[in-house]
Amino acid sequence: MHDPLSRTFLALADPTRRAILAQIAGGAQTVTALVAANSLSQPGISKHLKLLEEAGLIRRERVARTRPVHLDAAGLKAAAGWIDHYRQYWEGAFDRMDALIETLNEEARKNGRQ
Repeated sequence: MHDPLSRTFLALADPTRRAILAQIAGGAQTVTALVAANSLSQPGISKHLKLLEEAGLIRRERVARTRPVHLDAAGLKAAAGWIDHYRQYWEGAFDRMDALIETLNEEARKNGRQ
């Protein structure tokens, strides 16, 4: 999958990966801590971390013998922009529908139908 937006949504589609993001949102976590918190094996967590890293949602670094995992909020920026575009569209559609309903109600009041 070469499309960054698709990789981001694929990564966010899994509840375990969303849980990992929530856990590291409060600060960096080690892989060992993530294994314990999610009741998964180290290889299982590593697969999730690899997908999150490929999607640009996390970054890992090496500090002595540990590899802390950090949230990379910039990875969510493209997804948020895509969602915001459609949010604006739907809000505009709802605003137009509200205006139409108000116009119809005013016409009904003028014609004594309410």
